[in-house]
Amino acid sequence: MAKGRIIINEERCKGCALCIPVCPVHILQLDKSKTNLKGYTPLMVTEDKCIACTFCAMMCPDSVITVEKFVST
Repeated sequence: MAKGRIIINEERCKGCALCIPVCPVHILQLDKSKTNLKGYTPLMVTEDKCIACTFCAMMCPDSVITVEKFVST
């Protein structure tokens, strides 16, 4: 299975949560412990189990999510 890493631009995230239900490994949630400069609750990754499917990045209306895919050697 592929491995990946999710990078979130927290300052641009509006906390719309559209990405959360499309994650097949259920590792995304809103970080209710903080707000960004615009007053929104940003997204956070809860575990290091990303499979680099990029569903979250495709769903994000503001393109604040980047997924890096690791190639096994």
